[in-house]
Amino acid sequence: MFDLNEMMKKLQEQLQEADNKIYTAKSGGGLVEASVNGKMEVIDLKIDDSLLEDKESLQILLMSAINDAMKMALEDKKREALNMFGGLNSVK
Repeated sequence: MFDLNEMMKKLQEQLQEADNKIYTAKSGGGLVEASVNGKMEVIDLKIDDSLLEDKESLQILLMSAINDAMKMALEDKKREALNMFGGLNSVK
């Protein structure tokens, strides 16, 4: 039998798990590293000391790393959503 409450509970759990995942991307050969969570919040930045006197390069590398980490999170959320809704066909 189809149990909507059970399905909603599982969906809520999966969404919460996705929010807690961490996605990390590097740029500049590892000179900059950015981490975001599934809520698209930047939670960590690592910057090599060699970039501290080159503001323009630092800005470019930060944007690149943050954008890449966010893209990773979005793609994972899309994949998770497709898996969740794909699984609805098997719920009886």
